Amino acid sequence: MELEEPELRDVPVTNVLAALADDVRLQIVRALAAGGEYSCGSFEFGVSKATRSHHLKVLREAGLTRTRAAGTSRYVRLRREEVDRLYPGLLDAVLNRDITPTTRA
Repeated sequence: MELEEPELRDVPVTNVLAALADDVRLQIVRALAAGGEYSCGSFEFGVSKATRSHHLKVLREAGLTRTRAAGTSRYVRLRREEVDRLYPGLLDAVLNRDITPTTRA
């Protein structure tokens, strides 16, 4: 099964920003930003397997991650260099923002 991995330059910036606007996806990107490649199953974040798969798919289709299949396992990594080249400072700004939920009065 081949996974859709668009060229980042072909993805509208609004899709990239929308992918980063979700707290769970932002947590995944933060974990991936540490570098390396991670098993898709290693991300828990208190969501179901199906929800996790959905979030990983959104990140992949937004051009933010690459996924590699190895047998029945999938491994994901952040396309940091490509994102930084096309959108300088975007990931730094997003990753350095506090995502702790706030209450509104």
